[in-house]
Amino acid sequence: MSESLVVCEVDGDLVKKLREFRFRKETNNAAIIMKIDKDRQLVILDEEYEASCCESWSFSLTVATFVVYSYKYQHDDGRVSYPLCFIFSSPVGCKPEQQMMYAGSKNKLVQTVELTKVFEIRNTEDLTEEWLREKLGFFR
Repeated sequence: MSESLVVCEVDGDLVKKLREFRFRKETNNAAIIMKIDKDRQLVILDEEYEASCCESWSFSLTVATFVVYSYKYQHDDGRVSYPLCFIFSSPVGCKPEQQMMYAGSKNKLVQTVELTKVFEIRNTEDLTEEWLREKLGFFR
């Protein structure tokens, strides 16, 4: 039942931006950070970061947040890939109402943008490159 629950829709301009982001040609790390506009019940763009590692923007995740992160991943065998990671940050201490809005909107966003590498984190201090590499290791 929770799979079909949609609390907030995704802004059409954001969907367009995320689809363009998915097929971008740049080889640097980049992130799109999204938030929910509570009044409009809509997932919208909050911030964009270019050429950054996750530690450089994780400080801004003080409230529940969605992140789509294009990460330059160097495999053990030398190959390089650019996985698109979806990170749902719901820090300890978030208001229950906010947590419910984000949790109820997450699946719709993931399905809309067709993401497969989906991670959740509660403590933003744990969001490091090492943590991300460990998570991506399961997708060899």
